[in-house]
Amino acid sequence: MSALILALDATSRDEAMAIAESTAPYLDAIKIGYPLVLSAGLSVAGEIAALGVPVIADFKVADIPNTNTLICDQVFKAGCSAIICHAFPGRDSLLACVESAHVHGGECFVVCEMSHPGGAEWFSGGVAEAFCRMAVAAGADGIIAPATRPARVAALRAIIGGKKIYSPGVGAQGAAAEDVKELVDGVIVGRAIYTAADPAAAAKEYAQRCR
Repeated sequence: MSALILALDATSRDEAMAIAESTAPYLDAIKIGYPLVLSAGLSVAGEIAALGVPVIADFKVADIPNTNTLICDQVFKAGCSAIICHAFPGRDSLLACVESAHVHGGECFVVCEMSHPGGAEWFSGGVAEAFCRMAVAAGADGIIAPATRPARVAALRAIIGGKKIYSPGVGAQGAAAEDVKELVDGVIVGRAIYTAADPAAAAKEYAQRCR
């Protein structure tokens, strides 16, 4: 059993809000990123949150500590409940994201391995495992790990223990919710829902498959 998170990468505010409103009853959270925010502005986060669905800012924050803090502070002030960041800038940069999240009563998730084919290149050779250990040491709330490689999710789970795992790659990237739902806390689905002829029906179906 796993939560369902919609990765809402629409580039029109009106389209995004219509999809968010119709799918909200079936979702546990909505993840937004640069495609939507660059089009509609960061204020769209608060508008989506007003529908009663937690909003995760997938900005994959990766800068020096001070800049990370400034970014994260703005994200939470805009109404987001969680931020996604990278670990590779180092422990101090990661800790800045975690601290900002916790000051604002939110959560911080760390990208430990990505779901696209190229994600198996850079995050291999023990890198993902090192990122998991950094996430645990920094007090992050969880990690991002790929539904497209369930065995890797299981390996990373062994390192982070009871911390949350949110897993992208279900749907358009080829993974099925059933592949990882017993391993993770949240399944992330994007195009398979928001480009569907009936996004609400698609969200309902994925919610049933996750749970």
